[in-house]
Amino acid sequence: MADKDHLNMIITGHIDNGKSTTMGHFLLDLGVVDERTISAHAKESEETGKGDSFKYAWVMDNIKDERARGITIDLAFKKFETPKYFFTLIDAPGHRDFVKNMITGASEADCAVLVLSAKEGETDTAIAPGGQAREHAFLLKTLGVKQIIVAINKMDDSKFSEDAFNTAKQKGEGLVKSVGYKLDDVPFVPVSGWTGENLVKNLKTCRGIRVRLFWKPLMTLNHLKNQLESLSVYQYKMFIQLLVLALFQLDVLKPEQ
Repeated sequence: MADKDHLNMIITGHIDNGKSTTMGHFLLDLGVVDERTISAHAKESEETGKGDSFKYAWVMDNIKDERARGITIDLAFKKFETPKYFFTLIDAPGHRDFVKNMITGASEADCAVLVLSAKEGETDTAIAPGGQAREHAFLLKTLGVKQIIVAINKMDDSKFSEDAFNTAKQKGEGLVKSVGYKLDDVPFVPVSGWTGENLVKNLKTCRGIRVRLFWKPLMTLNHLKNQLESLSVYQYKMFIQLLVLALFQLDVLKPEQ
């Protein structure tokens, strides 16, 4: 067990597409968090007047301001493991005001999950100019994150209809291809962060979608060993991170419109 390689995996995507909820439920299904914790979050969420809607998201969103505003602001970290790897999960904010934090996380990532929503209209917003799925995909590629998984979330909204999945998938394919990823290397997985379907457990409501569990592509990721674990590499990564951030904020570095 101790000889497993380690991977940093960042979770990215547009605000309200369900990144934190999906990862919170994923960690519950893996046994990293327990039902008692989720129940406590549900009670706290209900006290805000928003029902239990944040019970999974608050596994990742721990800051008081995040819970008050219902959004991820800072990076959040959780550990989990597969039979092959130890993972550090990095939950990145999906609001443009906090893109600096996303860039910081992406600069340390070995792989990424881009969360898109199958709910009508939400993917269009996320991949439009200024949408954070669009900008996150671009930044991931720019920062050298070679391995990416696209999770098509909120599939429960359409009862896992094949049409809803294919529509969101087609838009996602156009996005990742436009920033330089090869489609053959990018798995697209239908999930529901809210119900937990197809994260670790098999779908019960699939309507003809050719399905693989979100869990499965994590088994096929490659550990791209860093050949230069030294201070100079750290300094280089910091330089690239700051350069990308500066150019992005100055609107010099942008995805194609």
